[in-house]
Amino acid sequence: MKNYSIEERAISLAHYIIDSKDTVRGAAKKFGISKSTVHKDVSERLLTINRALAMEVRRILDENKAERHIRGGMATKMKYSEKNKAV
Repeated sequence: MKNYSIEERAISLAHYIIDSKDTVRGAAKKFGISKSTVHKDVSERLLTINRALAMEVRRILDENKAERHIRGGMATKMKYSEKNKAV
């Protein structure tokens, strides 16, 4: 990602998030950059580059945020169900 311009990185991140429906954290891990950078790229910078793409990414990020508590609950459930199996 180091050879990309900021605009190219923002567009690449947007396409990745749209295609994979991944979270900011997942995109950051995939691209090897911080969550703050991903969030700034797709929330602020992308608005000036491609507004339609920014709106599509915002829809997915809002959906991920709405489902966040469910994913957290499932992770906790898996954590404790694995501990009980080992005992």
